[in-house]
Amino acid sequence: MKNIVIIILCSGFLFGCASRDGETITASGTIEATEVTLSAQAGGQVIRVIADEGDQVRLGDTLLIIDKSDWQYQLDQARGGYEMAVAQLRLSLKGAREEDVIQSEANYKNADADLQRMEELFRGKTISQKQLDDARTRFTISQQIWEKTRRGSRKEEIETARARRDQAKAQMASLQKKVNDCIVTAQAVGTVTKRFVEQGELAGVGMALYRISNLSTMDITIYVSELDLPRVKLNQKAAVSIDAFQNKVFEGKVTFISSTAEFTPKNIQTKDERTKLVFSVKVKVPNPDGTLKAGIPADVSLQVAER
Repeated sequence: MKNIVIIILCSGFLFGCASRDGETITASGTIEATEVTLSAQAGGQVIRVIADEGDQVRLGDTLLIIDKSDWQYQLDQARGGYEMAVAQLRLSLKGAREEDVIQSEANYKNADADLQRMEELFRGKTISQKQLDDARTRFTISQQIWEKTRRGSRKEEIETARARRDQAKAQMASLQKKVNDCIVTAQAVGTVTKRFVEQGELAGVGMALYRISNLSTMDITIYVSELDLPRVKLNQKAAVSIDAFQNKVFEGKVTFISSTAEFTPKNIQTKDERTKLVFSVKVKVPNPDGTLKAGIPADVSLQVAER
């Protein structure tokens, strides 16, 4: 009687592991759905909840709206900074105004004439050395200003102005994205299986908002031994049955075979089973009417492929 009890316990906990006979490989696993968790990309107060649990959503559908006021204010400020940077770059490229060039040229000629007079007076010992030096300084400064206005902005100044414009543009684009992210849209097709926020709550960046599950196709992961692995092929047909539908068999196919061996999952209770090396195999099962539910145990039978 003791041996019989042990056999019953082992088979009851043999989830995900395979057994075989001459024609089929049988195994048990748990039905899983592909899930996507949507998180907030911009922080703010949730002002409107549109999608609820159980709703079917398509790619791009609006799910929730976050208050964008703060982000919009920052965007307007950044736009003003960008326009200022563009104007500065345009000014650098264009150079000095014509009237500035004319004025600087007149100042230069006046300083030149003044210097010549000061030199004559100095030779006649009418003025001091300091007065002559002051005249030469005024001449040098006016000459440099005139040459600068004629040449326009230096290459380095133009490059700096262009870099400031690009920086302002990038900042504006970043804030524009934040404004757009206040409208949360579905990034996957499926069913809303969990909503994490309520209207009026404050959503922080990175906070989970929704979980969307693709229930049209379900996955079951089973494990086969190295002896059975050569008999398992991609696209191999699989028959899936669950306890709730005893008279119904769901058709699936093998979509993934691991290339790396691993130890039998730890939920296997016997020491012998835990130390065996197995390979994970994923079976995909169409579920167009939503009959299969995530988390339900299922039995999988694989039609043996020829060696």
